[in-house]
Amino acid sequence: MTAYIIRRFIQALAVLIIASAVVFLVMNLLPGDPIRIYFSSSALGRATPEQIALWRHEFGLDRPLIVQYVDWVSHVFRGDLGDSIMKGEKVSTLIARRLPITIYLGLPAFLMSLIFGITAGVLSAIKRGRPLDTGVTVFANLGICAPIFWVGIVMIYLFALYLGWLPTCGYTSPFEDFWLSTRQIIMPVFCLSMFDMAATARQTRSAMLEVTRQDYIRTAWAKGLRERTVIIRHALKNSLIPVIAYQGMCISDILGVSVIIETVFNIPGMGRLSVESIFNHDYAVIQGIILIIAIIVTMANLLVDLSYGWLDPRVRYE
Repeated sequence: MTAYIIRRFIQALAVLIIASAVVFLVMNLLPGDPIRIYFSSSALGRATPEQIALWRHEFGLDRPLIVQYVDWVSHVFRGDLGDSIMKGEKVSTLIARRLPITIYLGLPAFLMSLIFGITAGVLSAIKRGRPLDTGVTVFANLGICAPIFWVGIVMIYLFALYLGWLPTCGYTSPFEDFWLSTRQIIMPVFCLSMFDMAATARQTRSAMLEVTRQDYIRTAWAKGLRERTVIIRHALKNSLIPVIAYQGMCISDILGVSVIIETVFNIPGMGRLSVESIFNHDYAVIQGIILIIAIIVTMANLLVDLSYGWLDPRVRYE
């Protein structure tokens, strides 16, 4: 077990290095100069070539890419993600301010997709061929196929503009006004969870139907066990491995979709910060965001792998 965890941590470190290198290279190959963008968008007006050269030297942009990358990685290991060109702040400070907002939206979305997705999938499998199964299947197909940004816009029109039940957009800290904050996140959380909820329901239904055909399930029924005991203690636990395996991807899906949802609903989270930084060519911010997301997704997948042994005692880590 210990050797397996060590190997997985080494693999995770390799993934983080590759991800950071790819993002660093892609951002530097994009057309446009962040220093020129900064001067054109600031009150300083048009800059002279000497000023641009001075600022490029100040941020180390006049050095070779490999030197810039090695310097950035060395600072990361010391806890320094660099400085934002556009905002004039530490990247770690920006992320620390925006990340809790994204987690505040993403965590309820993840729990909602997990709980409701598994519940809907189990009920659909138990009631196979009945109206409940048909309804869950239709919802799952719609949830997978519908564009998230379109769903968000439709919800804004229906629940905010037409019915007036919810605010159109914005974010308020739950420590300032809990009720307003709750009303503001209902639509974003649903949009974030819709795809993964639908996919989890389909995955659970498929796994449950496969498990219920096994001989030990027929034996449990033949022994006269209650339906709840057969479903929860025997069928559900053994069908959860593919479902739990998918939850690692759900986390990456939610973090990726947050870029769109935070833009649609005007929420100042990490997703919206990444969009602003991409347009502004703010290299350090993008690299810091990708690094944080990669760490979260990698650790989530490690926990998913370790959960297999609890779900199925036959799984051994060697």
